[in-house]
Amino acid sequence: MTEEILPAGNVRVATRVASRDDAIREAGSILVEVGAVDPAYVDSMLDREGSVSTYMGNFLAIPHGTNEAKDKIRRSALSVIRYDEPVDWGGEDARFVVGIAGIENEHLEILSKIAIIFSDDDAVQRLVEARSADELHALLSEVNEP
Repeated sequence: MTEEILPAGNVRVATRVASRDDAIREAGSILVEVGAVDPAYVDSMLDREGSVSTYMGNFLAIPHGTNEAKDKIRRSALSVIRYDEPVDWGGEDARFVVGIAGIENEHLEILSKIAIIFSDDDAVQRLVEARSADELHALLSEVNEP
C-alpha cells in the first residue's frame, strides 16, 4: 500500500498564528517533519506567496513551492492546519492552510480533490465546526482515495 497523501498526523488544529508567513512556515514544517520535503522547500513556499497569493476563497489557502523547488520534494503529501482565528491572507480570511507537495504532476490531482471539497459550502462549514484534528482528518479523508 502506498503512503497516504494526508495521514492523520498531518492534520492540526490551532488557535491562532501571528502572520500569513508564519502559517506557511507551520504548514511547511509538517511536510518537513514527515520527510515529504527538504527544509528548502518551505523557503520556496514563501517565495511563491511573495509573487502570487495562494488564497483560493472559502477560507482556504494552499501554499506550495515554486517550480524551481520540485527537486526538494521527496514524496507527495499534504498538511492541513485549521485556525480558530482567521489568518489575514492579503486581506482575505484564511482558516484552512493546506501545504502541498506533489511529485511530478500529482499536485494537480491533489489540488483538484481539495478544490472539490472546498467548493461545497456545507462541507466547509463541517470543517470549520470539526471539534478535533481527528474529526477534521475524517472529513478530508477522500483526498487519500485513488
